[in-house]
Amino acid sequence: MPGPMPTLANYQPPQEPYLSVLFQDDDILVLDKQSGLLSVPGKDPSLWDCLEYRARQTWPTAGMCHRLDKDTSGVLVMALNKRAHGRIGSQFEHRQTTKSYIARVAGVIAEDSGLIDLPLATDWENKPRQRVDYENGRPSQTEWTVLEREANATRVRLHPLTGRTHQLRVHMKAIGHVILGDVFYGDAETLAAADRLQLHAAELGFTHPTTGAFMTFVAPTPF
Repeated sequence: MPGPMPTLANYQPPQEPYLSVLFQDDDILVLDKQSGLLSVPGKDPSLWDCLEYRARQTWPTAGMCHRLDKDTSGVLVMALNKRAHGRIGSQFEHRQTTKSYIARVAGVIAEDSGLIDLPLATDWENKPRQRVDYENGRPSQTEWTVLEREANATRVRLHPLTGRTHQLRVHMKAIGHVILGDVFYGDAETLAAADRLQLHAAELGFTHPTTGAFMTFVAPTPF
């Protein structure tokens, strides 16, 4: 059974650095989002502080092309005009972007690499949690590769081939290796093993909406 549902009642987003810019031109703004910061505002008025708000203080036209979970850090791209937004959004929709995540997971994974192919659906009784659902779930695939084995943990590189909510978190839990620091899918032991969710969007590649050049952006892993 899942534990108590985490809340945002004590939302205290990190302030330093306030905004970490990896790249910016007339069309796109590439940021390194911190763990603990929402991508977009929450429904509650107290959840106004987010990456989108901070970016728009300097770039008023900045719009989200995709999102990262609050507790996930790493590379995120925003569009600075409607044309760029449409072209980049289409790449995400048609899986023409490349994404690479770094995670530390509980336990030692014996194999060196693999593919997780498990359909995912919303766990309606425990929203926003997701779950493996063979009847109603949407096809979801994640490739993983072991980078380093520790005494009781494994560092892995994750390539999501689909973009479902909480996909990497649920897929890793499903194979018995929950991501350390995960308040939604972990337990007391795996929560105590890390001071944050150990999931980082390390690399993002996409075609520039104006130049047509394929660009890859990297954010160093902070754990």
